[in-house]
Amino acid sequence: MTQRLRLNKNADRRLKAGHLWIYSNEVDIKETPLKNFTAGEAALVEASNGRTLGVAYVNPHSLIAARVMSRDPEMRLDRSLFVHRFNQALALRQRLFEQPFYRLIHGEGDLLPGLVIDRFGDVVVVQLNTAGMQTLAEEIVDALEKVLKPSAIVFRNDTGGRRQEGLDAQVEVVKGTLPDEVVLEENGVRFVVPVIDGQKTGWFFDHRVNRSWLNTQVAGKRVLDVFSYVGGWGVQAAASGASEVLCVDSSGPALEQVARNAELNGLQEQVAIGEGDAFEALAALKADGEQFDVVILDPPAFIKKRKDIPNGERAYNRLNREAMRLLGRDGLLMSASCSMHLAPERLVDVVRGAARHQDRHAQVIFQGHQGPDHPVHPAIPETSYLKALGVRVFRD
Repeated sequence: MTQRLRLNKNADRRLKAGHLWIYSNEVDIKETPLKNFTAGEAALVEASNGRTLGVAYVNPHSLIAARVMSRDPEMRLDRSLFVHRFNQALALRQRLFEQPFYRLIHGEGDLLPGLVIDRFGDVVVVQLNTAGMQTLAEEIVDALEKVLKPSAIVFRNDTGGRRQEGLDAQVEVVKGTLPDEVVLEENGVRFVVPVIDGQKTGWFFDHRVNRSWLNTQVAGKRVLDVFSYVGGWGVQAAASGASEVLCVDSSGPALEQVARNAELNGLQEQVAIGEGDAFEALAALKADGEQFDVVILDPPAFIKKRKDIPNGERAYNRLNREAMRLLGRDGLLMSASCSMHLAPERLVDVVRGAARHQDRHAQVIFQGHQGPDHPVHPAIPETSYLKALGVRVFRD
């Protein structure tokens, strides 16, 4: 018998507007104490008047106490639900992309809260970010087998979100055998992806469209790619005709992958690597009198929680100032942020302030966000997180 989770009076407003989350303070704990639920358990959600609103999974230990999986109270959280949602998601991606390299499931954006799946051809990488999705791991694997028949399924369950849900970190190949190298193609350039020990799922599909735009601006230019990771931006810039690209990252293994990816595309002559902290590297390049036509800033999230906003904004400000110092008289800055808590207009403020600090002019000529395989749920602002600005920086 499925337990019922009753909400406080008027606590159903966000759900009625389309949101999928229920916070712990919205639950009527007199009627349905959260302590009666086990983490990941399915429940029927009901309004304060007893009207059923849908099916959710519950985690009594989390601030987000429940996440709605379906508005249909008859829906069971089983393989058939995942098969249906995976097919819905696949239809969109096949409409968008000719090749099977994309984010297949973007959590709430694909009505599967807590689940992320990236597809690299026959290899799929899965992140189960909540107790509810962890509980349904077998059903997810079975549904993937039915819909995609992948040669390998990897669980990259080592995200920070799992810790908040009280879950262990685990990385494992749960089905099939991984090839020696997992290769994808993006914007006509091939990359080897470290799906086991790279960042997140091994690759960041979200910047595909932004990289595509930048690729049109780099022919014959000298390019600096800061926080390069495995070279998504820098190697594509070289493939698009940049005369010289320097990829800087603090991770030695990531830079080895940059070199491998440059070689894979016959670009080893154009692509150089430099290991070090981004801020120190920018200062050292300035001290050496280096100048670039294009600087790319794609840092990790400096703002992970709301309380990090002041410090995070200071870091973005400093980073953009230091980067602009390395641009020639008429340069291009690609400034990105994946911090959901940094509003898009604040990133514009950051580049405006950095330009004024250098007594230069700035023109925003491109505003990008996450690609269409990261669909935004219109009721859930948290599903829209990525920002990218192409900024011309020049002197009078």
